[in-house]
Amino acid sequence: MRVAAIDCGTNSIRLLIADVSNSAAGVATLTDVHREMRVVRLGQGVDATGMLAPEALARTFAAAEDYAALIRDCALDGTAVERIRFVATSATRDAGNRDVFVAGIKARLGVEPEVATGDQEAALSFTGATSVLPALENELVLVVDLGGGSTEFVVGNAHGVQASVSTDMGCVRFTERYLKSDPPTALEIATAEAAVEVKLVEVLSTVPLANVTKVVGVAGTVTTITAQALGLERYEPEKIHAAVVPLETAEAAASALLGMSRAERAELGFMHPGRVDVIGAGSLIWRTVLLRLAVLTGGRIESETTSEHDILDGIALGTARGIS
Repeated sequence: MRVAAIDCGTNSIRLLIADVSNSAAGVATLTDVHREMRVVRLGQGVDATGMLAPEALARTFAAAEDYAALIRDCALDGTAVERIRFVATSATRDAGNRDVFVAGIKARLGVEPEVATGDQEAALSFTGATSVLPALENELVLVVDLGGGSTEFVVGNAHGVQASVSTDMGCVRFTERYLKSDPPTALEIATAEAAVEVKLVEVLSTVPLANVTKVVGVAGTVTTITAQALGLERYEPEKIHAAVVPLETAEAAASALLGMSRAERAELGFMHPGRVDVIGAGSLIWRTVLLRLAVLTGGRIESETTSEHDILDGIALGTARGIS
């Protein structure tokens, strides 16, 4: 079956067209036909106004129109997309005018977008991130999906999700709230770090972070920090995916990106232009999370694994199963 999955977050909108097959054991796997990402910043100003801005909606609708054309083109190549699933996350959950967004997407793609709850977003992220990793078996895995408006913490094992929580911290939200200088000031950084620590206290009331044996980071902030940690001169997904990065290396990479000016970040060959202004806040969040995990686990967590597969893959797998 050929499916199309669309993940629309606070910062970016992503499309995955994939063929889904099942193994003899009944495990679904994805074969990419087309995968792309565009930064549309749908969540522009939502944290302050509670509304999706007209210009942000226009950017997102333009991308949706292009994605609709790509999906139609599959039929011209001989294999039509059988199912489309569009999932919107943090920015849309928070918006008072999300009905305008829903109507605009339905008009362009012919499907009504699902506005995922935090729990749904967490489960999709876990499914996508672990779908291409080795069997979990004796592992208790923490998947951290660090997005533009929210960050999901999901703990699970071979039997599925055990606990999850979605927090309203993300690279766009924290940039708009705290890191307004270029580069950020020491006071701004300290204030933002304190805010992350408060969120982590909330996470601990639901998710047993101290018990995890493995941490997997997903989404654009984490993959970009990993590119910095690996010393890449351009963005190379094949090197980033499944990279195991020592915590001190990941923290150093995050600190370097946080301390740079936007002009300096823009010069990095692996940096997407749409992340230049928000990667500092994302780096601060990721660094703070990793430092806290090291303490909570008594040093048991010594590295993080980066996955290029995330909620988008989870959406595609769910689409193939007829989940809508």
